[in-house]
Amino acid sequence: MRSLPDGVNAPAWLHGETAFTTVRTQQGRPLLWTAHLTRLRATCAALGLPPPEPGGPALNVVPWGLLRVTVTADGTYCTHRPLTPGPRPAAGVTVRVTGVQVHPQLGEHKTGNYLPYRLAAHEAAPAFEGWLLDTHGHVVDGSRTSPLLELDGALVVPAGGLPSVTRAAFLSGRTFLTRPVPVSELPRVTRAWVCGSGTGIVPVRCIEGVTGDLDVQWPAPHDPVFGWPD
Repeated sequence: MRSLPDGVNAPAWLHGETAFTTVRTQQGRPLLWTAHLTRLRATCAALGLPPPEPGGPALNVVPWGLLRVTVTADGTYCTHRPLTPGPRPAAGVTVRVTGVQVHPQLGEHKTGNYLPYRLAAHEAAPAFEGWLLDTHGHVVDGSRTSPLLELDGALVVPAGGLPSVTRAAFLSGRTFLTRPVPVSELPRVTRAWVCGSGTGIVPVRCIEGVTGDLDVQWPAPHDPVFGWPD
């Protein structure tokens, strides 16, 4: 047994007392930067953390990157890595509804309390994504992306999960509903997407064990925010 290093002997690392956001970058330019900072500030306020430090970091110029900005009680930190997810899954991806629940108070925030999302990803594998529930059995979020559904001809954002910046940008100017989505409604889904900075907007081919093949519709492939980062 080894002594805990001083660098991690703090609430940020022991208890997940952090707020963070992940931002897609293109040629060193952060995309949807203002929206990400707005959401991050709101989470910091909810957790009693200082607001993120002003000004963006100087980034390496890579074709596609993923910037993570993390706020702790001690300050704001960032990492930037190339975003290389591999070939675009042209036929869409599969998702699985897991038995993992989001935290009832923190489900609408991106915090270091991330264990439920890790467990959902593990339970859903080898599916591309695992969906998490709330205490009432409603689908609310994904392990690494946010769901968007088409139900009864309407676009539906499941209530209770993280307010996805990428999804909100995609829905700008479109008509949609935000409401609870019980698992029992999922067989009526006609189309679905998973949305996130690392993936863009990716169509779902099927919800495993719930639907057959869904109508797969990709956004414009070269859109810097929504397209797959080839």
